Amino acid sequence: MSRLNDSELPFSLLQFYATAPYACSYLPDRLARSQVATPTHLINVEVYGELVRAGFRRSGVFTYRPHCDECRACIPVRLPVARFQPNRAQRRSLKAHGGLQARELPLGFFDDHYELYLRYQSARHAGGGMDQDSHEQYSHFLLQSRVDTRLVEFSENGVLRMVSIIDVLNDGLSSVYTFYDPDVAGASYGTYNVLWQIAQCEANRLPHLYLGYWIRDSRKMAYKSNFRPIEGLIGGEWRDLDEADLAAG
Repeated sequence: MSRLNDSELPFSLLQFYATAPYACSYLPDRLARSQVATPTHLINVEVYGELVRAGFRRSGVFTYRPHCDECRACIPVRLPVARFQPNRAQRRSLKAHGGLQARELPLGFFDDHYELYLRYQSARHAGGGMDQDSHEQYSHFLLQSRVDTRLVEFSENGVLRMVSIIDVLNDGLSSVYTFYDPDVAGASYGTYNVLWQIAQCEANRLPHLYLGYWIRDSRKMAYKSNFRPIEGLIGGEWRDLDEADLAAG
């Protein structure tokens, strides 16, 4: 376990502001707010890593964490890769998608990535607004970064199947966003991708894979709790989430 004290983090030159309330993307009929770290040009790889350890995430050049008035449902989670053991379904996913070929590309715009992104959003998050993202919105969301960010595409027999945006930290990888072909019956690309990132952590001797926020009562977030053990940042302390923590409300 490690306890975090904001006063000990390299935040002395940063300022933090809270956004106005906005509709929560994960829990219906709730309002959300975020705390945003500024100025962005001071958030280098080292500072960003400390911010992630304190529960922040990145969207483009903006680094934020939940700052809701009456809700604490968002829990930052990470996987301690040295203790991870894949379950039966995850082993099946590794076998089923073992033919995927990963290739790192420059962090830039590719037409086929954008087309896949729109198909993924339309199939998995229809009506959420992101299925209508313009080239500029897509680029601002995924392709702008001031830290060490990798763009990885996964292809099968020359066909693009999946794209991942991953940040490299001093103590792990941070999974920023992944989208994949929604039309392949029986595929488990999302599961495979997390397993692939775990393997990258192991290969590079990085102890953690940061998966962003987990919300117990959000179906969209449920997949994260399938990877065990999983740690959550609760009360400033990273600790294993137990069955009581993970049980649906």
